[in-house]
Amino acid sequence: MRGFRGVVRTRTVHCLEAALFAATVLEQHRYPPLILGFESIDLLDHVIYVYRTRTGWGSVARSRDPGLHGRKPVFKTPRALALSYAEGYVDHTGRIKGYAVLDLRVLDPYDWRLSENNVWKVERLLQDWPHRPIASSDRLFRQRHRRYREFVRKNGYKPWKYFKGRDRWTALPPEFRKRG
Repeated sequence: MRGFRGVVRTRTVHCLEAALFAATVLEQHRYPPLILGFESIDLLDHVIYVYRTRTGWGSVARSRDPGLHGRKPVFKTPRALALSYAEGYVDHTGRIKGYAVLDLRVLDPYDWRLSENNVWKVERLLQDWPHRPIASSDRLFRQRHRRYREFVRKNGYKPWKYFKGRDRWTALPPEFRKRG
């Protein structure tokens, strides 16, 4: 679990490290260091950096799954932003069951920003932080799950064009735009 310096040094990142990186950088531009953690029924949680502007809540996020990338600041609440990830979270085993917004300043003076050591304390705190449930319709989940399985069966991958509402996403990295 690397902080900003470890990410810069290794040039690799997973979702929580990306969120910590974004929090470190954007805190210097007067955005509070807020992260949003998702709980999934398959225990494969996801973490994003969230911010608020005059136009709404948005996110900075990185994932292997295109549906879990960042969002433009157009959502009225963190809950509405979290719900925009529900469809992208559906795969063979995943389904969001809750979310939590954590202000990383609660960890001060712990150095999650620039530490050269592992910053596992952030992950442990986020796991222990109270999550708000996201109740979703079983019928809608089954419909999305069927649609996902059928699409993957036919095409062999999970493309970004698969999702509704992608006009609210931030620009996708080129590797997710290669396939039609």
